[in-house]
Amino acid sequence: MNYDIIVQALEESIKRNLADGLLLSGGLDTAILAYLSSRWARPSCITVALRDAPAPDVDYAKLVASRLGLSHYIHYFKAEELEESIRATVRILKSFDPMEVRNSAAIYLALKDGSDRGMSTIMTGDGCDELFGGYSFLFGLSKEELDRALKKLWTNMSFSSIYLAMDLGVEVRLPYLDPQFKALATDLDVGLKVKRERGQVWGKWLLRKAFENIMPRELIWRAKAPIEVGTGTAILPSLFDSTIPDLEFTEKKAKYLDEDRVVIRSKEHLFYYEVFRSEVGVPSARDSDLKTCPECGSNVKEGASFCRTCGAYPI
Repeated sequence: MNYDIIVQALEESIKRNLADGLLLSGGLDTAILAYLSSRWARPSCITVALRDAPAPDVDYAKLVASRLGLSHYIHYFKAEELEESIRATVRILKSFDPMEVRNSAAIYLALKDGSDRGMSTIMTGDGCDELFGGYSFLFGLSKEELDRALKKLWTNMSFSSIYLAMDLGVEVRLPYLDPQFKALATDLDVGLKVKRERGQVWGKWLLRKAFENIMPRELIWRAKAPIEVGTGTAILPSLFDSTIPDLEFTEKKAKYLDEDRVVIRSKEHLFYYEVFRSEVGVPSARDSDLKTCPECGSNVKEGASFCRTCGAYPI
């Protein structure tokens, strides 16, 4: 495989999608965007983290920005600000899926920070994990299974940053999903996307090798950290467990199952559902002829294995 083809194709995609800002987690996906975009522009980098929570993204993002001499804004948000972003995220995405809300609330805060700083276009690394096999649940699959799983991902993938940005009046630029680059990426041998090296299975192996001589080793071989882990919002389940009394949870769980036919799975889920119920309403099927989620009654796509509204999996 000629790695230069990948680098050149992504360079051209980034040129077509240059932006004022870049959401920088310091992970492989956004670090690559920073390194390549800095050749033609000087995007301001934005990193967000929950104050006083473990947030490994910060140190990695600092490394990238300092190496490239890019302006870097680190926004440490407090619990009150996070709650506001959760409410906005649930309203915009019309979802109370805990994983979606945990991740997307941090994205909302980062996009809002960029908007507040006067940025009208912001670049994100969306699509890289889907195109290049970055998720750990793909690592144990045979080549044939991986090929089927990736094609299913490509059919169902959706990115919250697009909708959150629209609500904030900001435009997101997604170089990995640029039609020309996406066409190249989907046509690549899946055996080069998930591969073993140094006794470990790596997602996005091909990208790591392509940029091995361009970026620092600690960035190239950084294991994927979900947004909730990198920004510190992974502590939300335990936070809600400690603040919502057991009796309240038990009573409301039974109430919403009886009145709304909605299954509540945790205290965190309860909090998000009550926001959803207030902002959006009780979930229901818009089309009775389509498949519905057994845990909330919302429509889901045929062939989908989880519900985007409530997060039920598998369905």
